Amino acid sequence: MSTSGVTVIVPGFNVAEYAEEALDSLRAQTHRKWTAVLVDDASTDDTRHLFADAAATDPRFQVVRHETRRGLGAARNTGLSLIETTYTAFLDADDLLRPDALTLLADTLDRTGSDFVVGAYVRLRPDAEGPGYTPGEVQPWVAAATDPARERTSLAAHPAASGNIVAWSKLSRTAFWHAHRLRFPEGRYYEDQVLAQRMYTLAGAFDVIPDVIVEWRQRRDGGSITQRLGELDVLRDYLEALGEGIAVLRAAGADAAVRERGALIRTLDLPPLMRIAETHPDPAYRIALDAFRETLPA
Repeated sequence: MSTSGVTVIVPGFNVAEYAEEALDSLRAQTHRKWTAVLVDDASTDDTRHLFADAAATDPRFQVVRHETRRGLGAARNTGLSLIETTYTAFLDADDLLRPDALTLLADTLDRTGSDFVVGAYVRLRPDAEGPGYTPGEVQPWVAAATDPARERTSLAAHPAASGNIVAWSKLSRTAFWHAHRLRFPEGRYYEDQVLAQRMYTLAGAFDVIPDVIVEWRQRRDGGSITQRLGELDVLRDYLEALGEGIAVLRAAGADAAVRERGALIRTLDLPPLMRIAETHPDPAYRIALDAFRETLPA
């Protein structure tokens, strides 16, 4: 089992309803050599107290608080500035790590020497009745990126990996972040998109494993940013991030990944947006969507 240190960056804004469960998923890790940086992005609920209590009772937790809200990208960057361990990971404070997540990821990187490793994830959906949540199955596009396992691969050999753009399904060498001065875009939504494609194009090698690492919560209250795509400003930011991600792949000459990413966006991202556009009261929504569709690779 890996003895390499892992720091997990856990940003949160008004996630008191979920944060304790997320922190419990860290406490339950079979990988023992972990620490966590809890970044409270100026929460106005009990998030700050939950984070503070965790740090007061367990030295593995460190808390940083933003006095004004700066957004998810900035919160993650705050955490990145504090990491001293070999490996870096992320967990949003409303999601859950599977108990063996860090062990599987760290063991893989110890063995392969790759820059980062990517795992699978599932949706944690609200139950139809009652207050609970139930994890779903690995979706086809997730499996396409992570199954079967591949070690020391590249975008040229495995272009479908570009479909896994979320920060919290990866474990990276901290030195990789420093060497390429990688940081999340700030002041925008969907900050994962561009950074993920930069990681894939800059890596000397990366690994993928089919194991489920994270349960990604679909909030019952609709508060997740992925549940707000009916808002015009959210849509525009989303489309811009998708387009910039493809531009990163294209600039790196990753033509196969450009085609894979374009095809996935057409089959996965566009259909629900087109359904929203059919009844959206603002014609600018459809105009923005149609303009973006014209930029996608055939």
